[in-house]
Amino acid sequence: MLIREATDEDWPAIWPFFHGIVAAGDTFTYPTDLGEHDARDWWLLPPPNRTAVAVDDDGRTVLGTAKMNANHLGNGAHIASASYMVDPAHTGRGVGRALCEYSLEWARTAGFRAMQFNAVVETNTHAVKLYESLGFTVLGTLPEGFRHPVHGYVGLHIMHRAL
Repeated sequence: MLIREATDEDWPAIWPFFHGIVAAGDTFTYPTDLGEHDARDWWLLPPPNRTAVAVDDDGRTVLGTAKMNANHLGNGAHIASASYMVDPAHTGRGVGRALCEYSLEWARTAGFRAMQFNAVVETNTHAVKLYESLGFTVLGTLPEGFRHPVHGYVGLHIMHRAL
């Protein structure tokens, strides 16, 4: 697997799994009816932020993607944030872990002091377990901060890791 900066040419491969993940409504706080144009603008970030893709060894198949950015502006701009999506056809292969490790290195290199995730759905136990294994802790949970399509109102974790 190779992780590299995403290009505009990667979007047609990202959009189908991005759309499916967002439409499912169980892991992201994005509108479930988010259209492709807005999704592209929200995900493919301009520098100094970054969007990356994980691709298979031949570089032709996009396995997953990550976007990395400052969590806030101004005096809060020293804290990074990131979001990840793995194509469901490629789960269980370490793609999410590789993307998270890549984003942590990007944040360190870019001079960020920490990384914070603002809205990790507590029922997304695979993501929570992955982030904890990489040194993140749950700082707090917004009770009933997310309306899950199956579980109803569930908490949103704020997770943090110093760099």
